[in-house]
Amino acid sequence: MKLLVWGLPLLIACGAREAAHEPAAQSEPGYAVEVVAENLTVPWEIVFDPSGRMLFTERPGRVRAIENGRLREEPLFVVPDVQPSGESGLMGLCLHPDYAKNRWVYLSYADRSRNVRVMRYRETESGFVEPTVILQEIPAASLHAGCSIDFGPDGKLYVTTGDAGRRQLSQDLGSIAGKTLRLNDDGSIPVDNPFVGREGVRGEIWSYGHRNAQGMDWQPGTGLMFQTEHGPSGFDGPGGGDEVNIVERGRDYGWPTVHHEKSQEGMVDPLLVMTPAQAPASGAFYRGDRLAQFKNDYFFGCLIGRGLMRLKLDGRKLISHEKMLTEYGRCRAVASGPDGALYFATSNRDGRGSPAQNDDRILRLVPKK
Repeated sequence: MKLLVWGLPLLIACGAREAAHEPAAQSEPGYAVEVVAENLTVPWEIVFDPSGRMLFTERPGRVRAIENGRLREEPLFVVPDVQPSGESGLMGLCLHPDYAKNRWVYLSYADRSRNVRVMRYRETESGFVEPTVILQEIPAASLHAGCSIDFGPDGKLYVTTGDAGRRQLSQDLGSIAGKTLRLNDDGSIPVDNPFVGREGVRGEIWSYGHRNAQGMDWQPGTGLMFQTEHGPSGFDGPGGGDEVNIVERGRDYGWPTVHHEKSQEGMVDPLLVMTPAQAPASGAFYRGDRLAQFKNDYFFGCLIGRGLMRLKLDGRKLISHEKMLTEYGRCRAVASGPDGALYFATSNRDGRGSPAQNDDRILRLVPKK
């Protein structure tokens, strides 16, 4: 079933794909947009530490910080073996749930072997020390490299991986490409993972059948994991078919067997399918109180589609959706700030956009005065 939204047909799926939902009503926004930082180079991920300091990654390999409202001139850390190429480079960033005590910072990036790895460091006043490999040799390429990382409500580290342009790997349980992985904080495999102990199957796997998921967050109240995922790009299937999925233990999300409007028994249907492509590149629930109209809504940046997408939900049910802020061009990172603002970053200097003079930027939504 197709709906005409924002002048583009969006294919929408919920459960068995029988229901369609109207876009949220457009009205005068009750928020203002403020510039937080500018003249950046492809910000990929934004997080906040317990003090409210913002940390973010830039694709060429820099971890940077905004402290007391000001961009720190020098990076906190420059990844020594990063290999920025195409869509990859320095990508994911997250902090350990007990960061206030152990100061552990996790990064995912493409290394010089052209694979993706997840590393852990301890942040000190003199820099990032004690580099520790959490996971390496994740298949990657200049396209479809993933790689979002975050700790879930269960205290485990989750990692999204792309299919590395080899679509058959997503259904191959002997490969960690095209998967969601679940790890202990030291990189070891939790004993309660769904495929632990099965011969020829990687024990890290939590879910499979993914093409290239790049956004991940857990819904307040339910603890459900929501992910955004890129659909085919023409060379591996008809364009469009981007997805929002509720990702659960041991489930198969279908790629490359099913995509777009297709369904198959034993494979999970997306909550939302988007055609033409929006290129969803992040995902975060708004957890603040200052923007009451957005409470517990799910946001993600759109690269091809431009701007932010907002989903209003009732648990597993999609209530409405709307596109926002398309005037800022390609957007990737989005985060709910401890100050109650909603933060997002442009990605107009990634080689596919039309950057403004002060791009790339980190901006935030605050209540309109």
